[in-house]
Amino acid sequence: MRWNLLVLTLPTENTAARMRAWRALKGAGAAVLRDGVYLMPEGAERKETLEAVARDVDASGGTAFLLDVAETGDTPLTSLFDRSEEYRRLADDIAACAAATETSEPHDLVRQARKLQRAFEHLSGIDFFPGEARSQVQALLAELDRGIQARISPDEPTGRPALLAPRRRDEFQQRSWATRKRMWVDRLASAWLIRRYIDPGARFLWLDSPADCPRDAVGFDFDGAAFSHAEGDAVLMVTFETLLSSFGLGDDAALRRVARIVHYLDVGGLPAPEAAGLEQVLTGMRARLDDDDALLAEASQVLDDLYLALRLESGAA
Repeated sequence: MRWNLLVLTLPTENTAARMRAWRALKGAGAAVLRDGVYLMPEGAERKETLEAVARDVDASGGTAFLLDVAETGDTPLTSLFDRSEEYRRLADDIAACAAATETSEPHDLVRQARKLQRAFEHLSGIDFFPGEARSQVQALLAELDRGIQARISPDEPTGRPALLAPRRRDEFQQRSWATRKRMWVDRLASAWLIRRYIDPGARFLWLDSPADCPRDAVGFDFDGAAFSHAEGDAVLMVTFETLLSSFGLGDDAALRRVARIVHYLDVGGLPAPEAAGLEQVLTGMRARLDDDDALLAEASQVLDDLYLALRLESGAA
């Protein structure tokens, strides 16, 4: 991959020119390699931005060198352009706006939603390597817009995209549920969700291969399973989220928080502050326990406590 590299120096006393360059480069999404050295992916528009900064630096008594370079070494430079944390902050702002949908004045909601949309468009414009976080925030904005429209025009259809077909919990009682053995985050959390909120009498089968799944068992988290990863509302849903949506459990705010953590640990996307701690605990637990039944039992206690903490944090009883 090729890159545009800008190396500039400015007289110390020329604070105004220094600030102009810094603001222009920050707004354009340039990465800072060190003081006075900036990097952007190769591209005509991005190069024009760097050329404009270079001209201003030259006119202000400084020096600027714009180079085209090829990437070498083992560390990918794309990691310098990870926008996940910025998307997370924007997602928090969207969630705050959505939480106020029923209490704020409609014109205030519309104004705030437009501001959030502009922020998303700017962030998307400098997200040179978009991934799951961008898709998640885009879906959150769409959901916010539907909520605002429902508040402004309650009798109008919202045009919400069809998600997963609803399932009745009473049809999934005392069932055998099957997934791949040596579980990790999504499968562990999904098994916990099944036993706690869908089928308390669930019996679990740990498969060497998905092909070993019995016909009468409910498979989850593998290709061809009854419940697995799915496309929902323009964003990838991990198996935990598929179960949450299918069985109508999405109204529980704490379960949605757990879903965000599981999503991040399984496929990336919006960072969740609790994710690192949960991953560490489950990593140690998985290294210590070879038996999946024992692993699920201990992981379930951790997930019970996490869920309770998230409920208390949200003010729920």
